[in-house]
Amino acid sequence: MNLTPEIIFNVIIGILVVSFLIDKYLDLLNAKHFDDEIPEELKDVYDQERYLKSQQYKKENFRFSMLISAISFIATIAFFYLDGFAYVDGIARSFSSNEIIITLLFFGIILLGSSILTTPLSYYQTFVIEEKYGFNTSTKKLFFIDKIKGWLLMIVIGGGVLALIVWFYQLTGQNFWIYTWIFIAAFSIFMMLFYSTLIVPLFNKQTPLQEGELKTKLEDFASKVGFNLDKIFVIDGSKRSTKANAYFTGFGTKKRVVLYDTLINDLEPDEIVAVLAHEVGHYKKKHIIFNMFTSILTTGITLYILSLFIDNSLLANALSVDKPSFHIALIAFGVLYTPISEVTGLAMNYISRKFEYQADAYAKEHHSAASLISSLKKLSKNNLSNLTPHKSYVFAHYSHPTLLQRVQNLAK
Repeated sequence: MNLTPEIIFNVIIGILVVSFLIDKYLDLLNAKHFDDEIPEELKDVYDQERYLKSQQYKKENFRFSMLISAISFIATIAFFYLDGFAYVDGIARSFSSNEIIITLLFFGIILLGSSILTTPLSYYQTFVIEEKYGFNTSTKKLFFIDKIKGWLLMIVIGGGVLALIVWFYQLTGQNFWIYTWIFIAAFSIFMMLFYSTLIVPLFNKQTPLQEGELKTKLEDFASKVGFNLDKIFVIDGSKRSTKANAYFTGFGTKKRVVLYDTLINDLEPDEIVAVLAHEVGHYKKKHIIFNMFTSILTTGITLYILSLFIDNSLLANALSVDKPSFHIALIAFGVLYTPISEVTGLAMNYISRKFEYQADAYAKEHHSAASLISSLKKLSKNNLSNLTPHKSYVFAHYSHPTLLQRVQNLAK
């Protein structure tokens, strides 16, 4: 069968439709289990009042996410059928004949349109739903300042990276993928090392953890397991939400542990040590290095496949554009590559869940299973988490095992 622009266009639409239907089917399947009885091992997470509140929160978020998905899907399909990409391409070319500038204008216009559509929805999510259930602590001023900072970062960093990639393409043709791969790998490592010192301070204040019982216990644990821990920071997450979190970033001399102030308020010191033990488990088991190299390898493979299609006029013609270009090929390829990226995403989620079990086992061995279980239950309670997700939804979307799975595994 000879491929034609019409066939490619229909394949693109087919992928978008099938992906949407599968995703919404899984959402509906998961929603049917919102009212399931809580497993015996998790009976102590919620009292009756808190459980009813969690059910309401899940259902309201589900309805809103379905609305957002429907709006996004309809807008996307309409944009394809109305030759929206050709129209935006024409606007970009009316300002310049330089391919780098055209590409930046093309994606800039699309992202501007997307922001106009999604910002009101994000505002509603934050100041209606999240506020209704006691999570939102952000102000309207902070919300819009965050948006503006995010847009500026996208323009400066995202635009700079995109311009460099197009420049590689202009210089080397199909071999652009090699230079782009090297650059993205180096950039990813750089961001892993310096994200907390360069990007996070634009949005949050990080302060060293004060001397006291918690710091002493964290340092004692780190010393016991031979983990060099000289950077423990507290981040002011409470300025936006009551939800708690903690994360580990960097490696070598740049590694640091970041605790949300809400986490410190919600958990006891021994429970926070258990959270740290889990994060140290990821480091000791080399999960961070594995994820970094897997991401770099996947990026390289994707870029190589993209290079095989980048000059294909069929991709441009499928989107009603006469002249092949980097940005149009990137749009078409992005959709056509979706089935492959979905499969790799499933594989990475599966590996991630295995890694979480391993990190839990490390915390159990070197600290306390009871403290980790207690911390996980408290965080689930405070976040109104879904305790009864459908297994198919978990398989497709969860990078962590469910709370029930983790508790059962830790209790062995």
